[in-house]
Amino acid sequence: MLLLASFVAMVLLPMGISAGYLWTRAVDQYASYVGFSVRTEEIGSAIELLGGVTELSGSSSSDTDILYKFLQGQELVANIDAELDLREMWSRADPAVDPIFAYEAPGTIEDLVAHWERKVAIYYDSGSGLLDLRVLAFAPRDAQAIAEAIFDKSSAMINELSTLAREDAIRYARDELDQAVVRLREARVALNAFRNRTQIVDPTIDTQSQMGLLTNLEAQLADALIEVDLLRETTRPGDPRITQGELRVEVIERRIDEERRKMGLGGGSSDERSVFADLVGEYETLAVDLEFAQQSYVAALAAFDAARNEARRQSRYLAAHIRPTLAERAEYPERGFLLGLITLFSFLAWSITALVAYSLRDRR
Repeated sequence: MLLLASFVAMVLLPMGISAGYLWTRAVDQYASYVGFSVRTEEIGSAIELLGGVTELSGSSSSDTDILYKFLQGQELVANIDAELDLREMWSRADPAVDPIFAYEAPGTIEDLVAHWERKVAIYYDSGSGLLDLRVLAFAPRDAQAIAEAIFDKSSAMINELSTLAREDAIRYARDELDQAVVRLREARVALNAFRNRTQIVDPTIDTQSQMGLLTNLEAQLADALIEVDLLRETTRPGDPRITQGELRVEVIERRIDEERRKMGLGGGSSDERSVFADLVGEYETLAVDLEFAQQSYVAALAAFDAARNEARRQSRYLAAHIRPTLAERAEYPERGFLLGLITLFSFLAWSITALVAYSLRDRR
């Protein structure tokens, strides 16, 4: 008798109360379905297209993860509430009659977000990147309007992410290009200042000329020395030709020493003007700086053009594979399913309670 009474109290009574509520007080709800995914379309260059290695369309899992969190956020709920008045839509059923499924307005934004989680079901397939939503409301037009607002807000958020990504990429490339332009300008100004100060366009050319002159003088010196040696061997001491030859050797040697000092290969006073070696070293430093600045400018310009073209080619957008549907009959609440679920859990609770009771009785 006690077992039967407990069965009635724990199983039949909750089942009867739930059935009475579901069929007499629970208000019909209409569902609107919408499904979409974040797509990234990339159109490569002609060479890539000919090679067949370009992916024309693909999904972005990271963007979809962001969108999934966005759909559960307070910002989206507040924006849609400001646009459509969710509080009024979800409180069309009297909360006094249906306190479980109706929203009790006005409530706080936290209350609205909690009710949003009950009315908006989000199904996310991380493998394919597809998002499917089921939106419930007490009127079919309301459910469709909420689904359309969700799609529009999600599309705007994805467009904003795409715009920010393009602007960041172009801004970084533009900053690098501006730095390269400044570096190139400074290198050219420094080289022009060197040329104006020294009145030399390219000291390496003058150095080559000096080296040619020095080589020629050394060859003449060798010839003069040989000639003097021959005269010493074939003539009498004191021959005026020997004296003349030795004078010619001295003149050539002085000229060689002078040219070597000009090129920085010999001694000389520090007060003398800069020798060619110093000028060449300074010029080569400036030339290297200019070459590096030019290469940096070319690379930065190419990177800027590539970033700008990439921003034009790539486009994130929200692709809907299910447009917001308009329900013709109420599918929710699923009265049979809910009643069966309540009955199952009530029966399980009763069974466990009965087993525990019999176990305690047997121990006595």
